[in-house]
Amino acid sequence: MTNDERITKSAARKPITWRRRFRDSALGLLSLFVISHSSLTLTGCVTKATAKAQAQTAFLAGQNQAMMRMQQQQLQQSRGAVVSFVGPITNPNIPWTTDLTLARAIDQAGYTGTAEPSRIFIVRNGQAIQVDTKQLLAGQDQPLMPGDVIQIMQ
Repeated sequence: MTNDERITKSAARKPITWRRRFRDSALGLLSLFVISHSSLTLTGCVTKATAKAQAQTAFLAGQNQAMMRMQQQQLQQSRGAVVSFVGPITNPNIPWTTDLTLARAIDQAGYTGTAEPSRIFIVRNGQAIQVDTKQLLAGQDQPLMPGDVIQIMQ
């Protein structure tokens, strides 16, 4: 085919109108939309076995997380079952028991002061309670609670 034949053949074609351009561009956009969305839906499909494995993995992860929380709570509770001391003491932490009193706790902690304590505070739930040392030495003992902090000053 010669150049002259090509030119006459292209001139014989129908002229491109706005309707034809719109139709071609609309079909192109529609096919692009369908192709792009169909590929997205295909990536979301999984087999029953895969879905079951994913569900089992998520379930086990949730169980492990719950077990870790329970272990942390138990550890925090066991840490709270002590009475702590601040001051001239050899053993700053002693285990709490139901019959533990202030005098027994001071004895177990090993008071190392050279003189009688001038002031003693029991810090419980963030509040300091001052103990009258003369009454304590006279035999008026106070029960202690888990997590109490005893501050002894000379």
